[in-house]
Amino acid sequence: MTEHLLDAMVSLTSLMEEESEQLARSPYLPVLSEIANAKLRLTGRIEAEVARLKRGNQNWMAALDEEARTQLADVTRLLLDASEVNKKVLSRQIELSSEMMAAIAKEAKRLTGTRNITYGACGGMGGMDAPAPISINARL
Repeated sequence: MTEHLLDAMVSLTSLMEEESEQLARSPYLPVLSEIANAKLRLTGRIEAEVARLKRGNQNWMAALDEEARTQLADVTRLLLDASEVNKKVLSRQIELSSEMMAAIAKEAKRLTGTRNITYGACGGMGGMDAPAPISINARL
């Protein structure tokens, strides 16, 4: 009854564990978008399977035998653990990317001198820091 659901959950767990492990070793993964798409597909598959089970029986979990319920609980626990680790690794990668972009912008601003000074009507000077233009090489 829950074979397809368990299969999708185990696949998603394995994928997240692999992604977390690879990101912990290297900050850049050329296949990151493919992994994200696969995670979305598996998540959609899990949601569709749960919806199918609910359509068949609103209390489908209560209808499971003890062995199936234990197996579902174990797989769910593993999925939650893997997703928590994955969330932390991805959050740190996003932080690092943001910090790196801020440092690049700050250095570009320093090198290009993008500070604008204007004279006011009464002879006062006002300054404004314009953002430095940044070009990103997406093939790195």
